[in-house]
Amino acid sequence: MQPRHTARELALFSINQLPSQPQKLESKTLDDIVTAVVRSLHDETKELLQTASAELQRSQDRLTSSENRTSDLRQDIQAVEGMVREAIELTKNAINNIGAALDFPVTLVLSQRDEVRNYAIDILKTVNNKRSQIDETISSALVNWQIDRLAQLDKDILRIATAEIMFMNVASKVAIDEAVELAKRYSSEDGYRFINGVLRRIDDQLKEARRKS
Repeated sequence: MQPRHTARELALFSINQLPSQPQKLESKTLDDIVTAVVRSLHDETKELLQTASAELQRSQDRLTSSENRTSDLRQDIQAVEGMVREAIELTKNAINNIGAALDFPVTLVLSQRDEVRNYAIDILKTVNNKRSQIDETISSALVNWQIDRLAQLDKDILRIATAEIMFMNVASKVAIDEAVELAKRYSSEDGYRFINGVLRRIDDQLKEARRKS
C-alpha cells in the first residue's frame, strides 16, 4: 500500500477532530490528533475481533442446542430450523466483523512511519488553514446542492482532494483517483460517483481559471 494512500486514510479519520473554526494549529497538536485516531482504530479492531469471537461462540452454542433438540424432539423441526438460521446469521456477522477488522492493521502499522504521519499532518494543516477557499471551490462545483447538506464523509473526502489539487502540488488525476478509492471504501454505494463528478468539475474550473490568468 502506498504511504500517501495510508496518509489520506489517516487524514480522513482525523479530519473531524479539527476545530470547527479554522485556527493556527501546531504540528504537535495535529500529531496528537493523528495519534488519538490510531489508538481509536486499534481499539475498534480489538472490539470487532472480540465481538466476532463472541458471535462464533453463540453460533456454536445454537448449533449444539439444535443437535441436542433433534435427539430429544425430532418432531419439533421448526424450532430446530430457527436455531440453525440464527447460528448461520451469527456466523455471517462474525465473518463481517473479522473482515472489517482486517481492513485496519496495515493502516495501523504504516501510521507509525514518519512519511505517512507527516503527509497526513500536511493534509490536515492545509484543510484547516485553507478551509474557506477549499469549501468555496467545492461549493462552486456542486450542481443543485449545498456543501452543508453533504454527508460529512463525502465532504471530508472532497476537502482532502481539493486541498491536494489546489495547495499541495498533487496532480489532479492522482488526487481524484485517490478520493474515489476512499469513497468506494468508506462512502455510500453511489458516493464515489458523486465525488468523482464534483472533483472533475473542480479540476475543469481550476484549469479554466489558470488559462484565463
